Amino acid sequence: MKLKLLLLALFFSIFLSAQNSFELINAKKAVIPFKLINNLIFIPVNVNGAELTFMLDTGVAETILFSLDNKEVKLENIEKIKFSGLGGNVSIDGFKSDRNIAKIGNHLINTSMLLFIVIDEEFNISSHIGIPVNGVIGSHFFKNHPISIDYISKKITVYEDIDVFKRKLRKFTELPMTIEKDKPYINADVEMTNDKKSSKLLIDLGNSDAIWLFPTLIKDFVYNRPNIDDYLGRGFNGDIYGKRSRIHNFYLGDFKFEMPLTAMPDEYSIQHVNLVANRKGSVGGEIIRRFTTIFDYTAGKIYLKKNKNFDDPFHFNMSGLDFKQDGLEWHEDRVKIEPKKISEASTEISVVNNFQYKFTLKPIFSIAGIRKDSPGFKAGLKKDDRVLIINGSRTSEMTMEKIMELMKSEEGKNITMVVQRKNMEMTFNFVLEDPIPYQE
Repeated sequence: MKLKLLLLALFFSIFLSAQNSFELINAKKAVIPFKLINNLIFIPVNVNGAELTFMLDTGVAETILFSLDNKEVKLENIEKIKFSGLGGNVSIDGFKSDRNIAKIGNHLINTSMLLFIVIDEEFNISSHIGIPVNGVIGSHFFKNHPISIDYISKKITVYEDIDVFKRKLRKFTELPMTIEKDKPYINADVEMTNDKKSSKLLIDLGNSDAIWLFPTLIKDFVYNRPNIDDYLGRGFNGDIYGKRSRIHNFYLGDFKFEMPLTAMPDEYSIQHVNLVANRKGSVGGEIIRRFTTIFDYTAGKIYLKKNKNFDDPFHFNMSGLDFKQDGLEWHEDRVKIEPKKISEASTEISVVNNFQYKFTLKPIFSIAGIRKDSPGFKAGLKKDDRVLIINGSRTSEMTMEKIMELMKSEEGKNITMVVQRKNMEMTFNFVLEDPIPYQE
């Protein structure tokens, strides 16, 4: 699963309370460390006393809880509802719960948090991220204060003092954005081949891709070649499929990106999404991570400043393999204890060499899916193969992020993979290959 992501659009057919927001208490600003995995941001949130991890997502209006990971959370005032969004089906069942207390760090608090709970056990992104993820937090995190996201230091700053905030804006480029249905939109120029077209795009931090475009909503749209059919992610209503290719250029104000990867979901996947007027797609984390980014919802502005990621090439998983983490298992590690010397008067006594056995929990990885005709597919790998070793390194010593970095690393790189299939260890070799290089 590529997590482009799950919650690109979420709409509820109920009226939502306007009091659901975070306040900054006893501080001019608050600094929140975050984890960055596959261009997605994860922050700690305490809900009714339980320490949870939420993905930060400007692409959703509300706060969604979809996995408690064996943690107990007391929820207030629960009512049954239905969700609708990306994917092929019409809706899924869930619940809403209001008047919850949420805290982020020492100074941010929401005393009336409204939560939406997804009860479908399959709707759980933890195995594809590699860390426990309990939910998604949306616009209520952003709407009251300017929010700065520093992708290099991996810190978010929430500002209360306007003078402190204005001093931060030096050397930033200001761009207008609109807030519609509690989500931010920006006009960007999309250049498929030669002609620039101004396009209204959702700024979607929950989308790890660079750009999504909706072909059915763009007049005279023609897919760039080469392109591939691909699995783009999972929405509330099922799996999302479409095509991938590269476009010539993409522009945010005066910032230019050459040959960015672009995903294009098919008509079936977006048929139940109630899109805002004139929206053509989304700009995601693969673009936004190239800046220090400041969102100011109240002023309707976004501020951008290049960071060291700006000139990174646009790579994606060239193996064609989707990976997932199937939990943890105990590993026995034999640790050698160095001999000790004990001095007594003029005599040295050597303690005999010994070994100690240490048991640690380590991750298990397997193949969740394979793109047809990809290098991994042609090599003979199959869904549900348990991945043991990649290029000489045991996967029990790796993270999901490390595996994905390897699969995105460079075209022509040789990959040797040892897997377990039905109690047999098998070795496969393939070469990473970009199936969609841009062509004039």
